[in-house]
Amino acid sequence: MPGGRLTQQDRAQIALGLADGLAYAEIARRLDRPTSTITREVMRNGGPTGYRADLAHRATERRAHQRRQPAARSVQAPPVAPGRDPEAVREYEEAFTDLMMAQGVPRMMARVLTSLLTTDAGSLTAAELVQRLQVSPASISKACAFLESQGLIRRERDDRRRERYVVDNDVWYQSMTAAARTHAVMAETARRGVDVLGRQSPAALRLENIARFMEFVGESITRAAAQARDLLAEAPASAPGASASAPEASADAPDAPKAPAANHR
Repeated sequence: MPGGRLTQQDRAQIALGLADGLAYAEIARRLDRPTSTITREVMRNGGPTGYRADLAHRATERRAHQRRQPAARSVQAPPVAPGRDPEAVREYEEAFTDLMMAQGVPRMMARVLTSLLTTDAGSLTAAELVQRLQVSPASISKACAFLESQGLIRRERDDRRRERYVVDNDVWYQSMTAAARTHAVMAETARRGVDVLGRQSPAALRLENIARFMEFVGESITRAAAQARDLLAEAPASAPGASASAPEASADAPDAPKAPAANHR
């Protein structure tokens, strides 16, 4: 029934839909389920290319069995801050994790980043992450190394000389600028192919358009990220839920790069 737990038949239909190349929204519509339910189900069980209905069903039953036996855990999950609904917090963290997974972030890395983002202190030790997520220290170490390589977190030592993982308030600025650098590398690589393939060839013209597009998008991302960071630094929100308006273009601001022209042939 809609809203209830997915059945083995539902999972078989999800597997068939993925094999047919259907979008999550279309699979959800056919099963009369929320799209988020299908997204979470697939991403938890191998992703769109690795999803298997029978394996997903057994994994779900195993997780449900483990939840019914909390006494078997040797470490208790950390308490939620006063005034917060523990179930609502857990559901929100799962939704945020699923969102990052849908954008290509591996599951464990997404769980660690979500934990740091939703912690008031913005930092946790490796031991605290192990306790929160109920996983091995090796899993935490691998996830944190990945996030650190992407510039999303940093490590530091506290006054007790414990290594802490910290997420900065400008984490999205760092992420956006990293994306812009990737666009620049793509543009440079595409443009190298222009000479290799011959400037007047259809392939070279295609690569030139890719290079111009990536340059335009990368420069726009860099400019917008810097403007947003400076605006929020100058006028931080005065209360939870408040947000600053988008920065207005000033007369002396640098002109935006011209959009790449379409290749009409």
